[in-house]
Amino acid sequence: MATTPGQIDIWRQSRSEYQRLEFKEAKSQFDNRKLYAYCVAIANEGGGHLLLGVADKAPRPVVGTAAFSDPVGMAEKLFQAVGFRVDIEAVAHPDGRVLVFSIPSRPRGTAYHLDGAYLMRSGEALVPMSEDQLRRIFAEGGPDWLVEHAKLGLDAQQVVEILDVQTFFELVRLPYPTDRAGVVERLLHDRLVDKLDGGYAVRRLGALLLARRLEDFGSLSRKAPRVVAYAGTSKIETRFDHTWANGYAVGFQTLLQFVMAQLPQNQIIAGALRKEMKLVPEIAIREILANALIHQDFTVGGASVMIEVYSNRVEVSNPGEPVVPVERFIDGYQSRNEHLADLMRRMGICEEKSSGIDKVVDAAEVYQLPAPDFRAGHRRTCVTIYGPREFRDMDRDDRVRACYQHCALRWVMSERMTNQSLRKRFHLPESKSASVSQVIGAAIEAGLIKLDEKVGGSRKYARYLPFWA
Repeated sequence: MATTPGQIDIWRQSRSEYQRLEFKEAKSQFDNRKLYAYCVAIANEGGGHLLLGVADKAPRPVVGTAAFSDPVGMAEKLFQAVGFRVDIEAVAHPDGRVLVFSIPSRPRGTAYHLDGAYLMRSGEALVPMSEDQLRRIFAEGGPDWLVEHAKLGLDAQQVVEILDVQTFFELVRLPYPTDRAGVVERLLHDRLVDKLDGGYAVRRLGALLLARRLEDFGSLSRKAPRVVAYAGTSKIETRFDHTWANGYAVGFQTLLQFVMAQLPQNQIIAGALRKEMKLVPEIAIREILANALIHQDFTVGGASVMIEVYSNRVEVSNPGEPVVPVERFIDGYQSRNEHLADLMRRMGICEEKSSGIDKVVDAAEVYQLPAPDFRAGHRRTCVTIYGPREFRDMDRDDRVRACYQHCALRWVMSERMTNQSLRKRFHLPESKSASVSQVIGAAIEAGLIKLDEKVGGSRKYARYLPFWA
């Protein structure tokens, strides 16, 4: 179907330059090599459209383009360069000529490259795809790691002995069957166990969730969460190091309480009274721990979820770089392990509706904590939750990070950040408005938030949006 000027106007009104759209002015020309690279990157991200002749900044006016006067010839060159077909249309928009490149998605299990470079977009730049992303793509054509078998050749009695089936039925809120056959039937129904060669085989998913002892499943013991507590703010002195034995689901609540028991006490002021509480609230630890277990990359060998407790913070990390960019944790959701996430939701351990990180950020605000720090490292994702710290003790990065997260949280709650709301987040009086304005200015300068243009230019009534809104 031919692209119409009306369709171009609809695309121009989209909230942001999202995964399936890219706008470039290209008034007179556009570099061939750059075009090839964008087509490869967009195809690797699921396909979409590249529009030349449209400004990439709001309100995205049509400026017209004189690039590629022969679209048919350019389409042939593109095919020779990238190895897949890209349709090119020249659309006569009332405000100028627009070139629309319709880019197909990469095939399942395949990533496209340009002269050996597997490309993706990062903001306005084109960058090589990470090792984790490539591994996920190439693994799409093969079997899911979690559905492969962890233990074979079992009878029904052995299945119920190595899996904590009693706790499983309690978590899914089902009555416990009257016989062993009913228990196994339920495990078969939920695809945790398979019937194989006259016996039963436990899938890795079933073992990871329900194992009485993960060490009974050989190499799966390396996927057991590890809790390490330190005496101070560094790793110099370890006071506790323990690897958890139970499956993720049947042992989650006990693991959570164990981690909370390792946290130092902290004194806060509630109203006019001082009260003792743990360094960070349980809700924050619970949500971060559940996220780490669910969204880890199981194909990363020799690595497990780590919970490290310091005197001033808690760090929770999991194998694998995040599927969603860290700056979009608050509003975005994509599960790396969908079946695992679904079962954990049914067992009441997670909600699977992108609210976990919202709760962590909200808890940080309520309990006067610095903003959580979400980081993507080499083949690992790490979240740091800090103990209470006054505004005056926060550095610039702490304040800007808190400002961005507060702005994003307000957005997902269908509200807008203001100077007043950010003062409330920092627990500051009105006399500190100027200090808060400086934080807002720094966040704008960092490109993390922007002014809500619908309100106008008044500083007094200014409202702010996250950069992607």
